[in-house]
Amino acid sequence: ETVAWLRGRGVRIGSSTGYTAAMMEPLVAAARDRGYDPDTLVTMSDVPAGRPAPWMCFDNARRLSVYPMEAVVVVDDTAVGIEAGLNAGAWTVAVVKTGNELGLSPDEIAAWDADDLQRRLDVGAARLAKAGAHYVIDSIAELPACIDDVEARLKRGEKP
Repeated sequence: ETVAWLRGRGVRIGSSTGYTAAMMEPLVAAARDRGYDPDTLVTMSDVPAGRPAPWMCFDNARRLSVYPMEAVVVVDDTAVGIEAGLNAGAWTVAVVKTGNELGLSPDEIAAWDADDLQRRLDVGAARLAKAGAHYVIDSIAELPACIDDVEARLKRGEKP
């Protein structure tokens, strides 16, 4: 739903990963089968150095013909990914609940003790906020509100 919302707004989607191009081949096909098909994908095979260097962010922006970098929103679920976005001069959105920071499947999340889950989420959110994320959200379902806010901030002349 979030990807459809982004597409409806004319947002182009670039993806990046610390995996190599060869490792990504079966994953790209599986993601496409589930409805996620980014406009471009940058892997470790494409850049001289991985995160927190900004090269994957820059290469995605170049491939998508998007500039200046403050027009870019980097969404990541790791502190080093947030650092890469910041190093690239982009807005950053950290995903805490449905990503690597928590590392649980939806079924595991549902079965987890609510208080313990919240403690883990709070720790993860704090770690990603400390990395410098402009926004920390539970899942990409919350991304549209961040995009709206970034657009409003840009109209006011703010930069990341």
